[in-house]
Amino acid sequence: MTHFSDRVERISISGIRKVFEAAGEDAINLGLGQPDFPAPDHARRAAVEAIEAGEADGYTGNKGLPSLREAIAEKHRRDQGVDLDPGDVIATAGGSEALHIAIEAHVNEGDEVIIPDPGFVSYDALTKLAGGEPVPVPLRDDLTLDPEAVEEAITEDTAAFVVNSPGNPTGAVSPPDDIAEFARIADEHDVLCISDEVYEYTVFEGEHRSPIEFAETDNVVVVNSASKLFSMTGWRLGWVYGSTRRVERMLRVHQYVQACASAPAQFAAEAALSGPQDRIEEMTETFRERRDLVVEGLEDIGLTVPSPGGAFYVMPEVPEGFVDECIDRGVIIVPGEAFGEHGHGYARLSYATDTESLREAIEIMGEAYDAVV
Repeated sequence: MTHFSDRVERISISGIRKVFEAAGEDAINLGLGQPDFPAPDHARRAAVEAIEAGEADGYTGNKGLPSLREAIAEKHRRDQGVDLDPGDVIATAGGSEALHIAIEAHVNEGDEVIIPDPGFVSYDALTKLAGGEPVPVPLRDDLTLDPEAVEEAITEDTAAFVVNSPGNPTGAVSPPDDIAEFARIADEHDVLCISDEVYEYTVFEGEHRSPIEFAETDNVVVVNSASKLFSMTGWRLGWVYGSTRRVERMLRVHQYVQACASAPAQFAAEAALSGPQDRIEEMTETFRERRDLVVEGLEDIGLTVPSPGGAFYVMPEVPEGFVDECIDRGVIIVPGEAFGEHGHGYARLSYATDTESLREAIEIMGEAYDAVV
């Protein structure tokens, strides 16, 4: 008799996806986690030129094009001061695959993985698919992850913990002292810190720092992606890096589940990383302006809103029935519990859409709030 694996039965379709599928065609979608900017022209041209020249027709090496991995290494030398060997980089099918292979390579059956709660939906699901046990840790009132709470959650079964700054779904940016503490925890407790840095460039207050800058051991693996940095979500090009021994194990998983990342996307990402970077500042400033508009609008409605320091999400506290009322009125937002038990009483809104739509959505959300309080 055929059956389904216990691992797949432990997970379900993402709550974010369920909201999308329930949305009407004319709805204002504030649930979508992707920038509304076009990919950089020079990145698109690089892909087209590679395709037309026949350079993108075949497999690349498992780790990706050497020139792409050099561009990634140079990016991290420039931005984090990390002396990264291009040989210790794997180009992946988006940041999602990077997370997947990092967890698969380091988590045994029954191992615990400490994750932020609320946190990105994949952390819980990918841990379960690897046979591990997610250990959710509630966030502070400002929605940042507390290093002390992470350290207290560590047991002899802990294999890894996940750090995400700037964060999804919260938009919170961890202060440098906390990031240094995460590195210390990984070093002293000999557990892996998986640092999800895909929103690295979208910071309004504070600064982005990586645990790998502070680590004294190789117990940090970094996940990143062109998706949010360069508005290239559809290209599905991410990367993961760490020490040689960790990359070698992650490569064993990657070569069987993916073989290599899409060749045209690799050419595009290389151009995005090494070409003009003016789009980054433009995107960040636009998102800052939208952040201010949305936070002020939600506070005027009567909601309590932890002001996000980065990414393009805001996570206000909302009354019972608010999310459903918004969706019924044509504004798609995601219930906080989709991101973990401690997300109950919150909602996630993405402001990666045009200002006119945001103003209209705020007006409708005000009506929804009045209807439920």
